[in-house]
Amino acid sequence: MKVGNRAFPVALGRGGIARDKREGDGRTPAGTWRILRLLYRADRLPRPRTRLPTRPIAPDDGWCDDPGDRRYNRPVRRPLAASHEHMRREDRLYDLVLVLDHNMRPRVAGRGSAVFIHVARPGLTPTEGCVAMPLAELRRLAAALKPGTRLIIA
Repeated sequence: MKVGNRAFPVALGRGGIARDKREGDGRTPAGTWRILRLLYRADRLPRPRTRLPTRPIAPDDGWCDDPGDRRYNRPVRRPLAASHEHMRREDRLYDLVLVLDHNMRPRVAGRGSAVFIHVARPGLTPTEGCVAMPLAELRRLAAALKPGTRLIIA
């Protein structure tokens, strides 16, 4: 991934990149996506430097990934009966998260949810459909972003 003249190493979805993203297909959605806000684990990291709207991740934060639920592809509070992502993960992948506007407006059930830029696993192994980066690089990226920044995935 490039921002200006700087290249950042990334991991993409295990299914590659696709224009016709579907829930659970492991593909990273192709397109131009706005970066809406930054979420972070305040119990693990200091507040990141960024000009984006920023919020700490609370213990009960989730993200609905159930296409049959009215809160699909929206932040939610846990506990929740519908299928959802736990935003306060133990594996540290969501210690720093950039929220993309993929499938937000209009929101279409089954077209993919919880597509973020988040911390990568060691070795930049594939994601479930997100973009992932080493934490140090993600922090550098966040510091360079401003509201309205767009990410092109092609």
